[in-house]
Amino acid sequence: MYMDCTGKPAKIQAVTGTFRCRERLPIGNHIKGDYEMKTKSILFTALALFALVISACAPAASAPASEAPTLSVVGTGTANLVPDIAYIYVGVHTELPSAAEAVTQNNAQTQKMMDALIAFGIDAKDIRTTSFSIWPFDKYDPLTGQATGEKYYSVDNTVYVTVRDLTKLGDLLDTVISAGANTVNSIQFDVADKDAALKQARADAITDAKTKALELAEAAGLQVGEIRSITFADSQYYPISEGRGGGGGGGDAAAAVPIQPGQLTFTVTVNVTYELK
Repeated sequence: MYMDCTGKPAKIQAVTGTFRCRERLPIGNHIKGDYEMKTKSILFTALALFALVISACAPAASAPASEAPTLSVVGTGTANLVPDIAYIYVGVHTELPSAAEAVTQNNAQTQKMMDALIAFGIDAKDIRTTSFSIWPFDKYDPLTGQATGEKYYSVDNTVYVTVRDLTKLGDLLDTVISAGANTVNSIQFDVADKDAALKQARADAITDAKTKALELAEAAGLQVGEIRSITFADSQYYPISEGRGGGGGGGDAAAAVPIQPGQLTFTVTVNVTYELK
């Protein structure tokens, strides 16, 4: 007995039938020959019928609902700031036929340069050695381009300097060159505290993205719904000056090196995906 799909009681009919089995009975048995066997039901048949009834009563699986359309837009925000800090690489390059002499001369010249930096007012924590190298090379005749057979050694010592007063940057460069620096590379400007400006730029980028989304949705006859996802990236344009000074200290100081930091533009880009309705 079971309840059908309408809630009414119903019965499962047992399957009955007969089949013949021809079998030779063992010797000694008093009954010989063919015999008939009748079954009242086959259990697995009944279970199969019951399963069919249950599955017929089960509700049909609903078709998956179509996903809401989406719109992805890019928004940008910018912050223009005047730099107040600079990073420069200054160093000493030495070439001599003796490795020991090249290192000794380079060490003395580099120490003089770093003493000049500290005397100028640069904090010791803002002076950091970034590389020291020595390698041999063959001398070549500048006219013929042929090797002269002379073996020389090149020694380089470079320090990374943080300059926190940009009004003195030109004078600083002149000071270190006079003290023995003969390589100056990659003057890079930055803003020491730009968190507030970047925060505002990110907010402006989100507003820009929302404005674009509303315009596009309206043109398509739709409305902007909830935000599905947001990604963002900050970027900054760094004006970099690269140069390599010659000399080796000892020349008369000329006028201070002219340096113009200009303005830095920080750009924030956001990618926002909205639902449409």
